[in-house]
Amino acid sequence: MQLITLYALKNDDKMHAFLHENSEWYKYLNRSAKNYQTFVKAMKKKYKLNPTDKIASTLDNIDLISSVIQTIK
Repeated sequence: MQLITLYALKNDDKMHAFLHENSEWYKYLNRSAKNYQTFVKAMKKKYKLNPTDKIASTLDNIDLISSVIQTIK
């Protein structure tokens, strides 16, 4: 595994946790540095870190707050 990849994995807690939970990624990351982008995409998909997931989560929170306000009135 390249040093840049190791450094990136150690500095990001979510990547480190995902790698710990899914240890098969060690094999893919050791084979080729090109697999790093695939790893990042898989991690973002699992932890819902994509922009569309963040927007959906924000909209859900707004709906929850508005329903609580309506209930209080």
